[in-house]
Amino acid sequence: MPSRDRSARPHRHRRLAAVAATALAALAGVLPLSSRASAAAADATVTVNADAGLGVLGPAALGANAAIWDAHMNDPEVASLMKAAGVGALRYPGGSYADIYHWKDHSAPGGYVAPGTGFDDFMGTVKAAGAQPVIIANYGSGTPEEAADWVRYANVTRHYGAQYWEIGNEIYGNGHYGSGWENDTHADKSPKEYARQVKAYAAAMRAVDPTVRIGAVLTTPGNWPDGVIGSGDAGDWNHSVLAEVAHDIDFVSVHWYPGGSADDPAVDKVARLPGELREIRNLLDRYAGTDAARIGIAMTEVNASTGGTPFTTRPNGLFAADAMMTALENGVFTVDWWDTHNGAGTVSTVDGETDYGDMGMLSNATCSGSVCEPAANTPFAPYYGIKALAALGGAGDTMVASGSSSPRVSAHAVEQADGDLAVLLVNKDAGAAHTVDLDYAGFTPDRGAPAVLRWAPGDADLVPAPGTASSSRAVLPPSSLTVLTLHPQPDSGPSTQVGTPGTPRTTSVSDTSVDLSWPAATGKVVRYGVYEQSGTGLRLLAESTGTSVTVPNLPPGSVHTVNVLATDAAGRLSRPSAPLTFTTGSPRRSTCAVEYRVTAGWGNGFVAAVTLTNLGPDPVDGWSLDFDWPDAGQSVTGAWNAEVTDDDGHVHATGADGNTRLAADGASTVSFGFTGANDGPNPAPTVFRINGTVCTTRS
Repeated sequence: MPSRDRSARPHRHRRLAAVAATALAALAGVLPLSSRASAAAADATVTVNADAGLGVLGPAALGANAAIWDAHMNDPEVASLMKAAGVGALRYPGGSYADIYHWKDHSAPGGYVAPGTGFDDFMGTVKAAGAQPVIIANYGSGTPEEAADWVRYANVTRHYGAQYWEIGNEIYGNGHYGSGWENDTHADKSPKEYARQVKAYAAAMRAVDPTVRIGAVLTTPGNWPDGVIGSGDAGDWNHSVLAEVAHDIDFVSVHWYPGGSADDPAVDKVARLPGELREIRNLLDRYAGTDAARIGIAMTEVNASTGGTPFTTRPNGLFAADAMMTALENGVFTVDWWDTHNGAGTVSTVDGETDYGDMGMLSNATCSGSVCEPAANTPFAPYYGIKALAALGGAGDTMVASGSSSPRVSAHAVEQADGDLAVLLVNKDAGAAHTVDLDYAGFTPDRGAPAVLRWAPGDADLVPAPGTASSSRAVLPPSSLTVLTLHPQPDSGPSTQVGTPGTPRTTSVSDTSVDLSWPAATGKVVRYGVYEQSGTGLRLLAESTGTSVTVPNLPPGSVHTVNVLATDAAGRLSRPSAPLTFTTGSPRRSTCAVEYRVTAGWGNGFVAAVTLTNLGPDPVDGWSLDFDWPDAGQSVTGAWNAEVTDDDGHVHATGADGNTRLAADGASTVSFGFTGANDGPNPAPTVFRINGTVCTTRS
């Protein structure tokens, strides 16, 4: 990110701890809340740390899907509505239709193609919206040559500059795992064949335009068919595909439909998403090595569910804002709502509002029985959720860490290019308002009231809501989105003299240390600090006067997310670099070794095999093995050849039935197995201890 004048920011050395709410109240002067509201005790605290960076928003961050069966896809109103909602990416030609679509004659054998939905018509809407296309090349019934011709037409003949090209849609749904909805005419429907074809598509398309970015389809960890190993395959879809194409692609494409119900709403499932996305990044690190940093993650479809959940009413609007921003904060470069228009389905009433069962952002004026949707292109709730994100930040703005003390209130924050700080507050509680105290680190708000935009029951749009918040407190109506925009406290000192450091990378990682390096910041840098994120807090891990450092004394198998900040001669801090997350390993040498393998899976459950080896000079009579689950949704459900307990994520196993002796010097091994459940991702444990000794981990 280019350097930026930070004269609007405080110029003392900013503390890396939250400012007390009482101090903020003094700064804010008289709160612009009603006396009744300001006197009410807060029931939640939101903390924002502007020094804990989560990455920079790109121009394609917010996206939506368009489909060739949608007659309203290119209505003139669509482009203006997309622009107003900050939608910077439009995906075409529409989900599973991509794998039956032939762009040259604009046909989709076996499907319906609406008039006025051809590629050039679509690109007219893209350009009018100020967006960019995400295009799905036909894998199911297409060829690498057909895809290359499309690239030629788009970027050489028409000069559209189409950058992002996916190879197929949900190809893992081609029947290889027993359930088939995606068209795939290849005789071999295995992940290995898909990987082979991705290489061929990429080579043909790049021969026409070397600048295109090629994406491969992955399953989302913790969602079917993740973990399922097909007949004849060496691994599940993700492992099989990435083992072949990790060095040939520029991004991976995943979809997320978490489902939900009245008792378990989709918005509560957003907490799973960071772990699922982290598992994708772990897979990229494993298979791409040093190439992993350049491979992006695109969430090219997201919606609450494919049935049984409100779609056009408020719960899905809250979900859209919370889920899409969470995805961006966790490394996704574009997140694309499914979809622009869809059609009326099962009609219901949700909190007094009619839900048309339509997965679209905008109405397409269809009917379900005697109930008809409003006029075409009338925004539904998800549109307002996405529009709230546009108010939060845009391209070039920096996402920063935020957290809430209440499970019913979510928070997201963005430091904007002009120095303002925007905070999105999501009240997920349909039955109660919440009063929230706001604390800050790395940012001091001015004395004036913030600008407030709100989408709450009764609001026809995202509307100004003056008097509902100060810089230190906000009152959130039930089922609402509130965006506060705060100006920084004015400062008369000189501006900081340093820009933002580049994204750090690991040059080597051991079990107890990591070597980091990063591109230099512009300006007169005195030193750099490597800070570890812990929630919304930061702690200094290491300092350097150069652009590299070794961080020692880290626990084996531990996960760390760090930012680099530069300091000038006056002690002023730069903006934080983009974050880096890394995991330390296991010891290269130990007196024990453990192999952990998942041998079968079905999306939300699995079978694991564990093998123990004693590498020490003396035999062990009576062993115990301990490890911790990396994700809160993982658990043991049954075991054999060992006594296994799972106590709140800590697993303890002991030998049983003659399986208790470990021979010396690796002469023999003992094994046991267990079944497990995973509500979300299923990453492998990182540290195993036999009788208290940290072992070498084998895979």
